[in-house]
Amino acid sequence: MKPQILTRLGAWSKGAAQKALDLAMPPHCPVTREEIASSEALAPRAWAAAHFIEAPYCTRCGVPFAADYGEEIECPACIAEPPDFAHARAALVYDDASHGLIVGFKHGDRTELAAMFGRWMARAGEDLATGSSILVPVPLHARRLRERRFNQSALLAQALARETGAGLCLDGLLRRRATPPQKDLSAEGRKRNVSGAFGVRDDKARLRFRDAHVVLVDDVLTTGATLSAAARALKRAGASQVDALVLARVVKGGIGAI
Repeated sequence: MKPQILTRLGAWSKGAAQKALDLAMPPHCPVTREEIASSEALAPRAWAAAHFIEAPYCTRCGVPFAADYGEEIECPACIAEPPDFAHARAALVYDDASHGLIVGFKHGDRTELAAMFGRWMARAGEDLATGSSILVPVPLHARRLRERRFNQSALLAQALARETGAGLCLDGLLRRRATPPQKDLSAEGRKRNVSGAFGVRDDKARLRFRDAHVVLVDDVLTTGATLSAAARALKRAGASQVDALVLARVVKGGIGAI
C-alpha cells in the first residue's frame, strides 16, 4: 500500500477514534468547564472572552497598539531596549481567559488543546513560520521535564509544524541549567535568571541552525527575557534570523494600553 494512503488511513483512524471518545466521554471546556461537542473547541462564553491579537501592533514584539501609528512602528520598550529576536507574534492577550486555557493545557493534562492552539498561532505568525523556517521550542531543564512529563512548547511546535509545513527541531536547543520560575521576578531579575541558560546541543544541531531562519515557540511572552536568551544562543550557533511565536503575551495596562 502506498505511503500516502497509509498516512490518510492513519489520520482517518485517529480522527474516528477521537470522535468516538468524545461521544463516550464528552469533553469539557478548559475555561468554563461546560460540556462541549469536541475536545478541540471552547464553550461560547470562553470564545467570547478570548482576546485575539490583531493589527495594529509593534512590528518588533507584537504588543497591540490602541491606534494605528503606521507601518513598521516599534513600541517604546523595543526602541529603548531592543530584544534579541527580530520579531515576536502572539495569538492571544494573556489575561484571565487565556490563563485558564494555558493552565488547563500545562497542568491539567489537556494536551489535546495543542492542535487548536497551533491553528491560532499559525494565523498569528503567518509571516514568520513558513516552509523554510525551523521551529524550535523553548526547552525545559531535564529535571522540570521529568516532573511535568512533557514540554508544552514542544507540543505547540509540533502542532504549528503540521499547520505551516515548517521544519521542526525539538532537541537542538537545550537548557543548560535549571532556573527558578520567572513569575515572581522583576524584568531585570528575569534577565539575570536566564542569562547563559541556553545552548545548542551538539555540532549536528549547530550545522542545522547555521544560516537558518529559526522561529522560537513558547506558551507565554512576559518580558521577552527567556526568548531573548534563547535567541542569543541560536544566533551564536549561526542562525541568520531568530523570531518568536507564542500562544499568549502579557500586555501591561491591559488591551490597547499603548
